[in-house]
Amino acid sequence: MNNNILIIEDEKLNADRLKRLIGMIRPQATILAVLESVQETVDWLSNSPMPDLVMMDVRLSDGLSFEIFEKANITCPIIFTTAYDEYAVKAFKYNSVDYLLKPVEHEELALALEKVEQNHSFSNQQSIEDLVRYLQPKEHRSRFLIPFKDGYKAVSVSDVHYFFLEFKVTKARLQDGAEVALPHTMEELDQQLDPHLFFRANRQCIIHVNAIAQLHNHFNGKIKVALKNSDMEVIVSREKAAALKQWMDC
Repeated sequence: MNNNILIIEDEKLNADRLKRLIGMIRPQATILAVLESVQETVDWLSNSPMPDLVMMDVRLSDGLSFEIFEKANITCPIIFTTAYDEYAVKAFKYNSVDYLLKPVEHEELALALEKVEQNHSFSNQQSIEDLVRYLQPKEHRSRFLIPFKDGYKAVSVSDVHYFFLEFKVTKARLQDGAEVALPHTMEELDQQLDPHLFFRANRQCIIHVNAIAQLHNHFNGKIKVALKNSDMEVIVSREKAAALKQWMDC
């Protein structure tokens, strides 16, 4: 049972979110500590019993959390959390049970905690299999075939300005201003599109990098995205704001 949990997270908002979600999903669990840095974590592990589970952010205030493993021996399962997916491969080399992108969602965390309880002894073979699956070449969608008049027509992904959800229907706004309905969910598109070109701004919108005119600071740390040739209001949460700026700056 993952009753004693250590949280390693340098952003208070994210740490508070994890504590709140864990309290909802596993009310019997005890949060042993919330640590903000590599050095603080190494010191804590040197003087404390091993927890049942570690929730570990990848980027900490003084470096990457992977540096912790060079100075301390962590034998319990780990659930990594981060706003960036570039570290997934490295995460699987350690005792990673799961890898959650921020902002961590209730259902995803519940599934990860369930996985911890089902795997009382961590399997290196499982880690290798997960890593192999991750390393498989990914082919990103390049076009859509949609109904048109008496037949069908192809719409190139490169012509899409942004995708949005309207009355539970997924639509694509094209560069020429046209809109087409798609038989796909936003979650499916999020998995199929090239993450270097498209960003999931929120649950209702996925935007192409070239569609962005400007980013504006919004209240409570949120970001408002101004789109070219569109008056659609796109608000990015405080939790995803850092990821958006990182994506735009790469």
